[in-house]
Parts: sequence; C-alpha cells; structure tokens
Amino acid sequence: MSESARKILLDVDTGIDDALAIIYLLAKPEVDVVAAGSVHGNIDAHRAALNTLRVMELCGYDHIPVAQGAAEPLAQPLSTAWMVHASDELGNLDLPLPAGIPTTERAADQILRLSLESPGEIDLLAVGPLTNVALAISQDSRVLTRFRSVVIMGGSGPASSAAKSSTASLAMDANIDHDPEAADIVFSAAGEITMVGTNLEAFLELSERGLNQLEAATHAHSRFAWQVSQFYLDFQEQSGGRRVAKLWDPLAAAILLDDSLVESSFDGKVDVVPSERGFRAMWLPDRRDQGRFDQRPVVRIVTAADAERFVADFLEMLTTPLPKPMPQSPA
Repeated sequence: MSESARKILLDVDTGIDDALAIIYLLAKPEVDVVAAGSVHGNIDAHRAALNTLRVMELCGYDHIPVAQGAAEPLAQPLSTAWMVHASDELGNLDLPLPAGIPTTERAADQILRLSLESPGEIDLLAVGPLTNVALAISQDSRVLTRFRSVVIMGGSGPASSAAKSSTASLAMDANIDHDPEAADIVFSAAGEITMVGTNLEAFLELSERGLNQLEAATHAHSRFAWQVSQFYLDFQEQSGGRRVAKLWDPLAAAILLDDSLVESSFDGKVDVVPSERGFRAMWLPDRRDQGRFDQRPVVRIVTAADAERFVADFLEMLTTPLPKPMPQSPA
C-alpha cells in the first residue's frame, strides 16, 4: 500500500448500503482500510461484525481486523432494521459464515487506540449509530481531534433547493434515532465533523440505467453488489413506489475521499431532538443562545453534492476489478 494512501477506520452496522460502501472503498487503489468496528443498528453488533468480515473476505481483504462494538444503545432499547435489509441484513443471500472472527478488542477501544497511535493520519467514517464513537469520547474527550477527518452518515441538515423538490427529503434519520444519547455526545465533542445527512436524499439515487450497468458486470464483488441490492430495491418499491437504490453510506464514503463532490455546505451547531418519526440531529439556529447548545462546536453540514459524478464513480468502482490487497501491519 502506498505511503500516501488514505487510511480509513470504519464504524459500521453492516447491512446492504454499508456493504456497498465497503466494496466501494476497497475498490479504491488509493485507500487503505486499516480496521473496522461493528455497532448495533441495521442488525445486532455481532452479526454486523460477521457481515463486515463476509464482505471483506469476498473482496479478498481478509487481513483487515474487525472489532465487535456496542451491542445496544446507551439508554434506548435495542431496535434493528431487518425489514429494510432482510433478516440477515445482506438480502437473505444465505451466505456462509466468514472464515475469520472478530478481534478481542472492543470497537470503541479500537477507535481510541488508533487515534493515539496515528494522530492526524486516519479518517474515521461512521455510517451507523454513534454508540462506539460516543463510548470512545467518554474515555477521551479529545479523541476525534486526532483523526484526519471525521465523516458521519446521519443527521437532517437543511435541504438545498435541488433536494427540496424531493417530497421524501428529511423523512428519516435512522442512525441518530437508534441511539440519540450517543449522537448528542458526539455532536457535543471537540473535533472537525462533516455531517452527510438525510437531507441529501436527492443526490444519492442509483437510477435504472445504473442498476442495469451493475447487473451486467461479472466480477464477484459486482455480482454480490447486484444480488444483495435486490431486497433493498424491493423494499424501496414497496415503501416508496419506485425501484431505486439509495446510496446513503457510499455517498458519505465518497465525500470523505473527495471533498470536491460537496457543492454546498455550511458550519453550524447541531442538536439532537425528537420528532414525529424519531430522533434527529438537526441544525437549529434558534437554539444557538440556549445553554449547553451554545457551548457546542460547529459541525460542517453538507447541503448539496455532485450526484452525477458520485454515481459514475461508484459504478466504476463496483464494476471493475478490485486492486490486489497489499500486505500490511495489523491495526
């Protein structure tokens, strides 16, 4: 692996879009996924770790350590999203158990350790509930400041003019709702966080043409990506009337790697608040002068992205041969 490779630590609740994001990152020759941690969310943390190992082994990257993380939220009852991703969270493909097993290290401890061992060198990508990240912060309030960047898939920032045309914009914020107390800790912590939220729904849709391109690819990871997406497509069709794939986690991964994909953003303070459909992390300007909210650091909130370039890059990565993994030292 090149010395200039972007080193990434993943925090995932591996369901279908997490799996697509993992493949997308592994397909990037300039990326070095140094480790991953699992968290409850789409599925329980143990099975999320096994799914993460499955995806990495399918891609030939069985050397990447996967730590099992928080099994439940900090204060809320555990809930999962099997109805979106299937009972196994990977489209009910009935995949065999991975050859590898999770490490003995807790995911929160892995976050803290890697931040101390390689300050300023690793990007943290969190695309599930934020329990592991919050637990790491509880051990060291400065932990996020030691990452090169921190990108979170979650939150409900203001929609751009383009996104406002989508009637479903801001409709849900599952990663925050699964553990709002953890999200509150994270958005209160020191560090430069980029929030890739549900307000970006208009920019992450894989069209029928793109789906056809993915279906036509013959590489093992391409076939898996197509097969695992079918349950997700069925769900989207049943719930929204359109057979489309929403690339929530891949978009967050893409923005982490290529900031030029961001067409508009602003810095603001984020609060975690209840709504009719569950908890959300939202920019609330009218709370800037109210107590603890006034003390929060600002978060970079993305409001628009270059959808065409993102989807084209995503499809290229998922339909071309994967780079051969290079030997690396254990994380």
